[in-house]
Amino acid sequence: MKKVELYLIRHGQTYINKYNRMQGWSDSPLTASGKSDAHNAGIYLRDTQFQAVYSSDTMRAIKTAKIIMDESNFPTPERRTSKYLREHFYGYFEGDDSYRTWFVVGNPYGYKTLEDIAADRSLDVAKDLMHQTDPYHDAENAEQFWTRVNKGLDQLLTENPNHSRILVVTHGGLIRSLAAKYGNVADGLVHPKNGSLTRMTLTDEGAQITSYNKILTPDTES
Repeated sequence: MKKVELYLIRHGQTYINKYNRMQGWSDSPLTASGKSDAHNAGIYLRDTQFQAVYSSDTMRAIKTAKIIMDESNFPTPERRTSKYLREHFYGYFEGDDSYRTWFVVGNPYGYKTLEDIAADRSLDVAKDLMHQTDPYHDAENAEQFWTRVNKGLDQLLTENPNHSRILVVTHGGLIRSLAAKYGNVADGLVHPKNGSLTRMTLTDEGAQITSYNKILTPDTES
């Protein structure tokens, strides 16, 4: 059975994050705090040797990956990008206020927040409701999201040797969805922090979240 270990890092805080707006396939620069998020992750991981480094193809993930690997005490593998590792695409709601978006999506069904939908139904239902509410129906539904993300997981597994340790800089919604599907369902109710670490084992028979949303600061213990 082939097996790889993923170190999933949520990118550092961006300006769109700071203003609490929907940031899926849209992009914005890292804030000063976001750069610190990335440096803290790099300091924590500096003595961890990775056989491969991936990020989504968004600027915020690419920049975070570079900052992390600049801290490494090991030779840096070539960083690779993958469009399959992007955040959930929010379609019409890209850039909108997050609270307002989820109220518009959930209110017709008795929900006020994403957390309400996730707790009562699931994150995948939230994706489907957003797709239905989007007047252009461009927002990814659950099937579209997982079809894309599964291609990214397959890429990580097939492109790397058995027992590889792989750094993956990606996005909060994607990591949260993986946690809900392959870990403790309760983890899916908590959005991972910028710069946090989630660990996952990936095999040709399935996947498992082994730790979730570890907040990394300069004094965090390994």
